[in-house]
Amino acid sequence: MKQSIESTDPYRIVSGEQLQGMEIRPLTMHRDGRGAFTEVYRDIWNLPLADPVQWSVVHSRPGVLRGMHLHWHHDEYYLLLQGRSLVGLYDARPASSTADASVLIELDGRQPSVVSFPTGVLHGWYSIEETLHLQGVSENYDDYHPEDNLGVHWSDPALNIPWPDPNPTVAERADSFPMLAQLRAHMFR
Repeated sequence: MKQSIESTDPYRIVSGEQLQGMEIRPLTMHRDGRGAFTEVYRDIWNLPLADPVQWSVVHSRPGVLRGMHLHWHHDEYYLLLQGRSLVGLYDARPASSTADASVLIELDGRQPSVVSFPTGVLHGWYSIEETLHLQGVSENYDDYHPEDNLGVHWSDPALNIPWPDPNPTVAERADSFPMLAQLRAHMFR
């Protein structure tokens, strides 16, 4: 059974703690009779995404979960443009002050906020409603290396991320991701 989530704040931490190097930045929407204007990225904000080289727009239907992905060579930037979503993050960096911590953040496109995070953070997003999001990365998709395009199964209890849907729609590849312990055993052998 899917859980209903309601919020009027720009973002809400549903569970967990903010991770080292992660940034949540509420954005200011300037509205007038013509519509609205919102700055979505400025280099002076010093987000973990220091040098974006690719921007993508992603549409997801309700109940879709994308992730949990892991990259060691690029940072990411997530901005929900429409709908409501949950962003789940897990700190897989052994030397981080928040190693093995997780956070689940609820976002609402009507009050935009950016979530940006560095390399070594497992990440996924779940669409509560139909969503449209802007995603920036510091490496072109064509340049991803197999050893850097990793993942962990979204339902792994070791991630400690309370996704609201026990049966989301996921990609076949994501459904075949290993558990965290298996990925770590493979990476550090």
